[in-house]
Amino acid sequence: MALYIRNYAPVRWEEEQRPAERVYKLAVNVREEENGFELIAFLPGLKPEDLNIQVLDNVVSIEGRYPEYEEPYLLRELPVGHFRRVLEFAVPLDASKAEAQIKDGILNLYLPKADAARPKSIKIVRK
Repeated sequence: MALYIRNYAPVRWEEEQRPAERVYKLAVNVREEENGFELIAFLPGLKPEDLNIQVLDNVVSIEGRYPEYEEPYLLRELPVGHFRRVLEFAVPLDASKAEAQIKDGILNLYLPKADAARPKSIKIVRK
């Protein structure tokens, strides 16, 4: 498999930070296909305008913000505030053909490999 993923956004969990100041690491699943990669993330309650996705060469950045709630809770486990995930792939990606959609709180992101990274068949001639 020609894939490695380097994570650039670890979760910051410093005690002096308030929940709204934390940067959460977005959990994702990544699957390699012949011509690209499929990335899936759960983002309940978020709309397309709540997200910023960027692709540059072989690096993908996904960030956004969960709504912040002022009401007091007895137990609060759901994330609030800013989240970010930056992934570096082993091959260059074609940003112009990347596709993203969010439906029912699930982000599906297709990241095609750049033509230079796709396998090529070589015709063998008889001499």
